[in-house]
Amino acid sequence: MEAMPSEDTSTKHHDWKTAAEAALSNTLHALTPLGGGDFAAAYRATLGTGQGNGQGNSQGSGQGNGQNNDQGNGQHVFIKTHANPPPHFFSTEAAGLQWLRDTGTVSVPKVLAFNDAPPFLVMEWVSAGSSKPTTEPALGRAMAALHQTPMSSFGRTDQRTTGSLAVPNTPCDSWVEFYATQRLLPLAQKAFDRQVLPAAVINRLESLAHNLAALNVPDEPPSLLHGDLWAGNRLIDTAGQSWLIDPAAHAGHREFDLGMMQLFGGFERACFHAYDECYPLAPGWQDRVELHQLAPLIVHAIKFGGHYVQACTDVIKRFT
Repeated sequence: MEAMPSEDTSTKHHDWKTAAEAALSNTLHALTPLGGGDFAAAYRATLGTGQGNGQGNSQGSGQGNGQNNDQGNGQHVFIKTHANPPPHFFSTEAAGLQWLRDTGTVSVPKVLAFNDAPPFLVMEWVSAGSSKPTTEPALGRAMAALHQTPMSSFGRTDQRTTGSLAVPNTPCDSWVEFYATQRLLPLAQKAFDRQVLPAAVINRLESLAHNLAALNVPDEPPSLLHGDLWAGNRLIDTAGQSWLIDPAAHAGHREFDLGMMQLFGGFERACFHAYDECYPLAPGWQDRVELHQLAPLIVHAIKFGGHYVQACTDVIKRFT
């Protein structure tokens, strides 16, 4: 979690720091604010000697969950918190990180503690390095392995929402149903409510959602997805290894992750080539990239406006 320190304008850390220390059975020292996020506040801290009650576990409701991690002085950790996150935000993220980690396919920082009230997430620190010739192909192979993780349905079995806009993840039997009812239609409503997209564009978006089957997107089994894999959510460590952070994990069409990876750049062709060698993609997948990018584009239009509004409009017109 390498990021540039930013000036800490607040001297208060409220109740989350006390709760985090109790969950970690450790004190947090040298709390340094980090920049770069658009939703949560982020910090680097150093673990001190073991303190606190160490109660809780990594599988509960998100209230006081953690592990007894008396790991002594000097270990850096990464912390996220938020003044008013969506319900269950950090316990949902912690679960997603653990799902990805449990597959043994991709590198994911270990979750050390988390809580929803007060909200925080503590993870192991990943020191940033630089890419090596092996970095992109290795990530492609890892993503191919991740996407072959068997999933029972599209969405999330816990039905937790994901992301700062709290998009739904009710389980669905098909990608068409999932992308329509859990992504495009809810986002169309949010865009309408916030007057982000013109009414005519909203109408076309709803029409697209109701006619997804006509696009003949290949029917594939649901894959475990990172769900928000843009370049900023991939870290490269000092050995040139990729680590994935900030997931919106759910079961979906594997082309969604690959589309997201191309939305803002940052991943090289070697990554996609290695992926395709390991887990061949259906013909024409590159022609469907923008369709899978539409949901995150609408999210960005709602959050940031600007050129994302036109980008959404262009994609909607292309597929309607």
